[in-house]
Amino acid sequence: MKIVLFSVILVALAVLLLGVKVFFVKGGKFPSSHIHDNKALRDKNLDCAHKIENN
Repeated sequence: MKIVLFSVILVALAVLLLGVKVFFVKGGKFPSSHIHDNKALRDKNLDCAHKIENN
């Protein structure tokens, strides 16, 4: 039972720390992980696989 409780606390802490900006900053949001939103990947002329599939 101690391991389950420890695991739940650890996961809750991880979610809280990952979401600090979302939870505590007005208008905060998680950063986008899409290729079209990443300047470094755009500079390398990489494109989304879904976009290529649909063409």
